[in-house]
Amino acid sequence: DARALEAAGAFAVVLEGVPAAAAARVTRALGVPTIGIGAGPHCDGEIQVWHDLMGALPQAPPRHARAFGAQFGSQVASLGAYAEAVRSRRFPSAKETPNP
Repeated sequence: DARALEAAGAFAVVLEGVPAAAAARVTRALGVPTIGIGAGPHCDGEIQVWHDLMGALPQAPPRHARAFGAQFGSQVASLGAYAEAVRSRRFPSAKETPNP
């Protein structure tokens, strides 16, 4: 299938949830780059879901991902601060309001 995609003009092939050995074999067989997500370290590139790698969700990321940050708590705090500023009419202020 990957060779058929390459022959049809694909500029890259995404391998998602493919065993690492299979991803390595496909990568070696193609002239276009392979991009992995849950396909092991042998692809030409890697892609991850932003929220997973930023640690932006309350639950642990999927098995094929890794959280490189812990943003969930700060996002919740930021949303709370925004909501409070709106409720108390401290936002938007004159600074954030265009004057003609």
